[in-house]
Amino acid sequence: MSMRVISQRNDEYRSNSYLVIDTETGHAGFIDCGDPVDHLLAVIASEGLTLERVLLTHHHGDHITGLGHILEAYPGTPVHAHPAESNEMMGVSQTIEPGDLTGIGNIEIVALGSPGHTAGMLNFLVREPGDGRPGEIFTGDTLFKGSVGGVRGPGHTTFADLRHSVTDVILALPHDTVIQPGHEEPTTVGAELHDNPFPRLWRGDLAEGTDPVVVDIPGDEDGGRLATLVLWATDYDSGHKAQVRYADGTDDLVPGSWIRPA
Repeated sequence: MSMRVISQRNDEYRSNSYLVIDTETGHAGFIDCGDPVDHLLAVIASEGLTLERVLLTHHHGDHITGLGHILEAYPGTPVHAHPAESNEMMGVSQTIEPGDLTGIGNIEIVALGSPGHTAGMLNFLVREPGDGRPGEIFTGDTLFKGSVGGVRGPGHTTFADLRHSVTDVILALPHDTVIQPGHEEPTTVGAELHDNPFPRLWRGDLAEGTDPVVVDIPGDEDGGRLATLVLWATDYDSGHKAQVRYADGTDDLVPGSWIRPA
């Protein structure tokens, strides 16, 4: 096995930056790069690796703030992002679309479209061609261990998009596919199918909640929206995330701090 993955975490946001290394060729690439990235840059330097590219899942600051340090150390490194994300940040030199194939050394990387948390969110399926293993998927803020991404941040789309990205893109992969999320610890497709309450609810393994609540959306001047609390779950940061259903039948994913009893 020639693929090696090293991560570095931002202690405040619990966001992960990843360095993917092809040990056969000595080539390396970043997948997301929220500060700090000093340890990963030190690995590149100490091992004499060739930095081939930077791949960005989306434009939110906790996943890109280290990009300037990378480009200062390695000017001219290609930086790839979805066209819908590239205009939201500095430093992107090449766009990449869902279905596009790229690589790091001999390692193959497929860009998978996963909108919801943002319109141009990409997940990256990284694998060694011909070895028969399912590979690892870097999910940004689409899916975490035990939770899912929200659809209320800058550039978000819809609950329906997020649900499709989780169930039909990520969790449709082989069960032993490793998930490297944008926050907190790695997991596998099989573990999330078995343990994550959101996909369990969506396929009918958990009953929907029926409690009435008020959703206090920041900036909403109407005093909150009445909704049904469909699911209350622990989020990646030990807080909570809720799936709610409004009176018009639409579903939403919101932080637990926005919820209060009706």
